[in-house]
Amino acid sequence: MSLFKKIVSKILNQDEQQDDPNVTKLADQLKNADLDYKFAQLFTASGGFFNYCGDEAEALQVLNQIVKVEGIKNVFCCDDDLQNFLNVTKTNFTKNLDINNDAAFITCEFLISYDGRVMLSYNNILHYHSSRLPGKIIIMGTVSQIVRDLNEAMMKIKRRGNVRNLTSISGSQSKLDAPTQDQTKLFLILLED
Repeated sequence: MSLFKKIVSKILNQDEQQDDPNVTKLADQLKNADLDYKFAQLFTASGGFFNYCGDEAEALQVLNQIVKVEGIKNVFCCDDDLQNFLNVTKTNFTKNLDINNDAAFITCEFLISYDGRVMLSYNNILHYHSSRLPGKIIIMGTVSQIVRDLNEAMMKIKRRGNVRNLTSISGSQSKLDAPTQDQTKLFLILLED
């Protein structure tokens, strides 16, 4: 593994090897597929729950369904736009991470089609370490956030300037930097933009 990849995987808290050999095999099979299709397949294969929505009304329905099915009562949400969604669904939320939060509703930086991972930063989770996030994470992303690989994501991050607290997560098999943490349920609401 190159020095650059070792540094980047250290920054993103990834192991140097793929988490699951089946995901690696699927990634090889999908190497010529469209980026959005490849991302959806690999995200789902790693245990994530993928929901494509054509507009905000559909995204609101999906969010409401997730909240009801998962029995979510109190959500960590630091994004003003996402808080509007929670207000419509009448879901309690806090702007700061709280011990009573049973879910997080966040945005993301990029969706990486190479391995189905979701890149997060300070913009999405504030100063909190990703291992402190609740066991259920709902991510709102857009199709334009899908990138080919980690290199492309890092180039775009570098162009933006000061982005801190980078990490990445994937599916329910994500350990979120803490090997002793219970399995995380990761839901993605992908919105057409």
